Amino acid sequence: MSSLPRSYRNSVGSAQHPERPARGREALSDFARDLLTGLSECPKRLPPKYFYDTVGSQLFERITELPEYYPTRTEIGILANKAEAIASFVPDGAALFEFGSGSSAKVRLLLDKLPRLSAYVPVDISAEFLEHEAARLRREFPSLNVVPIAADFTTPFEVPSFLSEAPRTGFFPGSTIGNFEPQAARDFLRLAARILGARATFIVGVDLVKDSRILEAAYDDSAGITAEFNLNILARANRELGADFDLAAFDHRAFYNAARSRIEMHLVSRKAQGVRVLGRSFAFTAGESIHTENSYKYTVESFSGLAGQTGWRSGAVFQDLDGLFSVHVLRAKAFSVQ
Repeated sequence: MSSLPRSYRNSVGSAQHPERPARGREALSDFARDLLTGLSECPKRLPPKYFYDTVGSQLFERITELPEYYPTRTEIGILANKAEAIASFVPDGAALFEFGSGSSAKVRLLLDKLPRLSAYVPVDISAEFLEHEAARLRREFPSLNVVPIAADFTTPFEVPSFLSEAPRTGFFPGSTIGNFEPQAARDFLRLAARILGARATFIVGVDLVKDSRILEAAYDDSAGITAEFNLNILARANRELGADFDLAAFDHRAFYNAARSRIEMHLVSRKAQGVRVLGRSFAFTAGESIHTENSYKYTVESFSGLAGQTGWRSGAVFQDLDGLFSVHVLRAKAFSVQ
């Protein structure tokens, strides 16, 4: 898995205050609707954004500290070692937009090298979390104009008019781009190009294709934390929706699909069984799976090609010495993006 920004994770509501299924004509929660829809499909599936309730978010933080899980520490290493070179692509007076800002831990490495920003603009769907992080940043960088925007970054959002004249730079770390299906990734990159404008720079973290053993170990660690993380989506259905999933009857499975250049995560039924959710029954055969996540991996060339289809050209690429991860600096193309 990649670290999904809070804007993407929490687009279904607060984990602390889960939406419960309503009676009568009242609408079900997004989680309930997507669970019922996904279990009705063949093959069965669930969107990965539902991993990140409170328990899931805590489990993911543990995953980032595991020896097998290289993406977080490797990207932080690149940003720390190459911060000055990356910052050189950001023009003086720019407004720096972070899409799905989360804890802002990674952007701090760049802010230290960007004393002439006109503003830092974190974009996140959780207004309360945004304000908390903005207050912390204002204390750490007292001369920095922090302008939080509470919005879902995967859809168009309004930018304050006083930022209209400043050149814009985007920041999208965590290889979150890999959690988008290829067409959705193109759509997001086009949207970012429109939001950031004709003079834009876009800094994007991208996980790279590598030995399948390294990839599979990162998504199926020896301590079993990723398995617990994957199974938590069923536990969440039990907690919030009154489902009766037997977690012991499902196995975590993660593998690299080389033909599609992606890690797939599944929950595989260990036996023939039935599950009830919100008054509906769903049958599983032995070995049948629920597909819970894809995480696409790119080569430097394939991601540059993808970006080139969406209004961007490659400005620079920074990698770790082992070639595990990359940070791409993209520049807006001269022509306007449709």
